[in-house]
Amino acid sequence: MAVTVACSAAREMPSAVDAQIAQEIARIRAIDHHAHPVRPTSPGERPDDEFDALPVDNLEAQSDPVRQRPTSPDVVTARKLLFDGDKAAAMRAHQSDYASWVLDRLGIDIMLANRVAMGPGLPSARFVWVPFADALMYPLNNDQLIHHPDHRAFFPLEEKLLKRYYAESQVTTRPATLAGYLDTVVRPTLERHRAAGAVAEKFEMAYLRSIDVGHPTRADADHAYATGAGDYKALQDYIFRFIASECGRLGLAVHIHVAHGGGGYFNVAGANPLLLEPLLDDPTLRQVTFVMIHGGWPFTDEMTPLLTKPNAYVDFSEQTAFNSARSVSGVLRKWIEYVPEKVLFATDAYPQSKELGWEEAAFIAAATGREALGMALTDMLRDNNITRDRAVELARMVLRDNARKLYKLN
Repeated sequence: MAVTVACSAAREMPSAVDAQIAQEIARIRAIDHHAHPVRPTSPGERPDDEFDALPVDNLEAQSDPVRQRPTSPDVVTARKLLFDGDKAAAMRAHQSDYASWVLDRLGIDIMLANRVAMGPGLPSARFVWVPFADALMYPLNNDQLIHHPDHRAFFPLEEKLLKRYYAESQVTTRPATLAGYLDTVVRPTLERHRAAGAVAEKFEMAYLRSIDVGHPTRADADHAYATGAGDYKALQDYIFRFIASECGRLGLAVHIHVAHGGGGYFNVAGANPLLLEPLLDDPTLRQVTFVMIHGGWPFTDEMTPLLTKPNAYVDFSEQTAFNSARSVSGVLRKWIEYVPEKVLFATDAYPQSKELGWEEAAFIAAATGREALGMALTDMLRDNNITRDRAVELARMVLRDNARKLYKLN
């Protein structure tokens, strides 16, 4: 059934994709590096709201990209092909196995699930956990950080999640010192996530501030934590570096949102991947794997040279939700020609609206991603840059093998 949808998408690929390459791409059961699947719930059960620490579906109205609008032909086609036009019937038919059934329909073997918590209906064999670490960076009063309506929505959510991490760490009040906070809340939270099967920690920092992470002194961080009157950014940066270092110790990757984001107040310039270069070049963090989620769009050219950093990886989620396959193919070709073993397929499947659920979003992004990859490899083949065998090898690397190797998946 899964292969039916994947192959039908492949057959609809235009002549810009070599037929044999398209067939090979359609056969590969992909590893989706970044998504927000929604847990299936039973009638009367509270709807799942743990698919994101900072949900963007309830912010002030913005100008939605054409492909994400409810009346978009892409959305209509996705629903028709996935569910034969009756999504509710599919959910009733598959019940607790519904999310896995969706993956099968899409030709996706494993999905890395960016969620606050996992739960029934998302089996660990198919859905691998990536929890959120941002809340740990904001242990003080955050009123001073609220500069627009999106912040007004987001910071209370981070504070709520931090309270949850306190409770799970069996800490009732904020520790008196930064050392105490790191030892009794931050480190135990990361260790708990790892023990529960997490393979990475996700940062949505760009929704709250620039991704420019400085290198503050411990004294500055201690002062800010103790008094609440020092340099709060220095404290955030110090905690981020502590989390990153702990992730390296625990074998967790660090995922960072590096691209345009949802919401009409998002600071695009503050998500430029070049802002991460000092972090990637820090010798004390070279053991940490950093994955730049969404590929830095619109700064995709700036992303390319960063892939030579030994600890830097990239996925192209989100781009395939907003942009055409032809547009994305140009980005992929540059990355694949440069450092192909660092490029990861992902959908960013997300419940944007009633019409565009995570399932439809996954369908659109997966079909666009496979087509874009086919276009990039076909162009390279026709330019005599690669052989047909190498094209197939590269397809497997991007769609599956790079992620499998990075996270030691079966």
